[in-house]
Amino acid sequence: MLKRYFIELAYNGRSFHGWQIQPNASTVQETLHIALELLIKQKSELVGCGRTDTGVHARSFFAHCDMDLELANMEAAHLKFKLNRLLPKDLVIFRIFQVNTKAHSRFDAISRTYEYRLRTDKYPFQQDTTYRAPNRQFDFHLMNQAASVLFDYTDFTSFSKTGTDVKTNNCTILRANWEHSDDVWVFTIQADRFLRNMVRAIVGTLLDVGTGKITIHKFKQIIESENRSNAGWSVPAHGLALVKLEYPDWVFECD
Repeated sequence: MLKRYFIELAYNGRSFHGWQIQPNASTVQETLHIALELLIKQKSELVGCGRTDTGVHARSFFAHCDMDLELANMEAAHLKFKLNRLLPKDLVIFRIFQVNTKAHSRFDAISRTYEYRLRTDKYPFQQDTTYRAPNRQFDFHLMNQAASVLFDYTDFTSFSKTGTDVKTNNCTILRANWEHSDDVWVFTIQADRFLRNMVRAIVGTLLDVGTGKITIHKFKQIIESENRSNAGWSVPAHGLALVKLEYPDWVFECD
């Protein structure tokens, strides 16, 4: 009898062309899928909680799959151990656990949280995970004021990659702010869902506010225009990471 399992994992995006399988490119989904089927010796579809772009990281990412296996805690821990031995160093499995048979890692997530890490000084470490904006000074207080404007809107077409196949560009922003920690500025944004390229476009436009290129009033006008060409640039992918997902309690209640 098939049982549904969640796999919690993390990866450094530098080695992957995002999560989703695509031809002639190394992806997280394909890498994990090959290793998993090799170990469980059965076909199994692997579904991720979302798609990350090439170079974007995930410090917490969930995928689900159905397996004709009864994995108690010890067996799940053993499978995790064997997977981690097979997988490359930039991809790690944290845990494998049974969930409700109707649980879906993507559609049942009630919120996602991303972080964008930014430095304004030269620093030889963390270069894979932190974007350095050379020779630029930003008004982060002003950028936080602009970020608070996001709560007043739900349609974020202006920050979405064009040509994407989605039914709506509406999202509910739950958190959006810059904080300074250990010489790194971190932009944290939480929402019920995100559009493709949305976080990187928001950050790029906030940086335009921080340098005085645009005003907060202009930032509002950009959102209301529902036109991607009016927004700022998309900041480099390597500063972005998916860091947290939240699910309703029923997901973790096994049948």
